[in-house]
Amino acid sequence: MVGTSELVLHPGTHVLHYGSACFEGLKAHRQPDGSVRTFRSRSHAERMYSSAERLMLPPPPIALFERMVSDSVAANADITPEPPGSLYIRPTLLGTEQNIGAAARASNTALFYILTSPVGQYFSGGSLRLAIETKLPRTTPQFGMVKTGANYAMALGVLKEAKDRYAADQVLFAPDGYVEETGAANFLVLADKTIVTPPLSDGYLHGVTRNTILTIAEELGFDVEERPLSVTELLELAEAPTTEIVLSGTAAIVAPVGTLIHEGAEHAVGGAETAERTTKIQKLVTSMQQGLSERPEGW
Repeated sequence: MVGTSELVLHPGTHVLHYGSACFEGLKAHRQPDGSVRTFRSRSHAERMYSSAERLMLPPPPIALFERMVSDSVAANADITPEPPGSLYIRPTLLGTEQNIGAAARASNTALFYILTSPVGQYFSGGSLRLAIETKLPRTTPQFGMVKTGANYAMALGVLKEAKDRYAADQVLFAPDGYVEETGAANFLVLADKTIVTPPLSDGYLHGVTRNTILTIAEELGFDVEERPLSVTELLELAEAPTTEIVLSGTAAIVAPVGTLIHEGAEHAVGGAETAERTTKIQKLVTSMQQGLSERPEGW
């Protein structure tokens, strides 16, 4: 493993006062021949570039991002665990200009670094309890698609209250009664043979795992509907015995939801016990990541 060192910042560094930071999260997986390979690193590089532009930070060039990720994976290949474990990769960009009077001005300089860590299987079984929040958004709408820490911080209070009141694992944000995403993942409904998911907007994250699932949906036997989904319709869909609901993200790929909590009432998800299609998605994406099945070009 590459040696670690302390990150020393001047007390007046822009990021410490004005939140000028963004990050990515992706994984590298050990392949059948013993090599270690990333999954969809170009998509993560492009998303970080977009995040940096929105935060008015100098964006890391795509080629630099990919080279640094590749070098980090190579340097840490010996500590990358066998499947289902993997090497988690956290590219991070910080605004570094030293000026506490720059509240109305972007940082002209930035620090870009890669943090890596071996990880095990993120989700080991069971289904999640999801509280639905219909008043508050997860974050400010114009920055929802940016992977910046402030977005996650805004959800912390809502999540803590949901955990304390309902023993919820996560919160599904549905401002004005229309589903968007949870505090840390995209949201998909497997309604029989159709995947229903809210259309992308600036208000929430454009997940790479979400895109992966929708791209291979036909291979899995699904149709896809990217459309507005109201809480009322969601609760109706959840009652069907063929409905499965999942959260999608880099960490778990898909995590099944067993219970929706709306205005204090619990609604069981009809197909959560079997979760056959959830398992099918998990197996196909995992097999591509681990080199056991063919990937689309560029992945």
